[in-house]
Amino acid sequence: MAQAKKLSALNLAPIREGHSDKEAIDELIRLAQHVEDLGYQRYWIAEHHNMPHLVSTATSLLIQHTLHHTKSIRVGSGGIMLPNHAPLVVAEQFGTLATIFGDRIDLGLGRAPGTDMMTASALRRDQHAGVHQFPDEVESLRMYFGPSSQQPHVRAYPAPEKEVPLYILGSSTDSAHLAARKGLPYVFAGHFAPQQMKEAMDIYKRLFEPSDVLDEPYMMVCLNAIVADTDEEAQYLATTQAQVMISIIRGKLQPVQPPVEDLEAILTPREYELAKTRMQQSLVGSKETVKKQLEAFEETYGEFDELIAVSYIYDEDKQHYSYKLLKEALES
Repeated sequence: MAQAKKLSALNLAPIREGHSDKEAIDELIRLAQHVEDLGYQRYWIAEHHNMPHLVSTATSLLIQHTLHHTKSIRVGSGGIMLPNHAPLVVAEQFGTLATIFGDRIDLGLGRAPGTDMMTASALRRDQHAGVHQFPDEVESLRMYFGPSSQQPHVRAYPAPEKEVPLYILGSSTDSAHLAARKGLPYVFAGHFAPQQMKEAMDIYKRLFEPSDVLDEPYMMVCLNAIVADTDEEAQYLATTQAQVMISIIRGKLQPVQPPVEDLEAILTPREYELAKTRMQQSLVGSKETVKKQLEAFEETYGEFDELIAVSYIYDEDKQHYSYKLLKEALES
């Protein structure tokens, strides 16, 4: 690969089979501390609602909890689903976090609700077209965090002057256009929606307009990553990820399941083919294999600046080890 990559982690705060909500949050903190010790750049927490296998509903509270139990790693949202929230409240919350914890806060922003439409209706402050208002609401956040001299009558105290960095998240080409036009960092969700990844990355880099934030594009890619000592062990551990994906497709969300020896035996033929395809779009294997996969990724999709890794592994120790091996693979 042509340049050194920054490496970060995303956590959806899943509940493992047989574990409680509290144990899932404790595991979230232990993983944050582990990747901090490894020298990861940032640790982001997702936002999802009405999903019994995830505890990432009150994202800003989990970010605060994580910041309190770490020392130096950047902690942020991957992302705050802006249609669910008034920008004023988001600015107040993240301005408060920045006041307490200083320059360790990231605010990743998504334009989807992160849930089903009935739940989205229950979440929203009104029935506004949140997706369509996303560009304007991003601009509102930039203003709330900006200089006091440019603030409107309604101010998001204590956000003014905090300059909390914003990141545009996307799983389609729409957000690529927005991030490019506003000159903001762009994060593509390749871990669950890789279909438009190449086109979105090309659009962002080609149409990028320099801003007071960035002189040139800053491309971040989120991928599933499962690394072990051997390819065979990694493939075995990755059957947990496959079960997570299939449970979502089935609409029967379940806690994170242990790996299985024979994935084909518990899936329909169509589900098994989908699982194999997703595996091929993930980083799965030994350090040497994953290094080759990263090189092949850049040959296909183009260069990127930062990798954000998601790792669905049932065994917590093996998950921590996977993040260690991934860092070694990226640095080798």
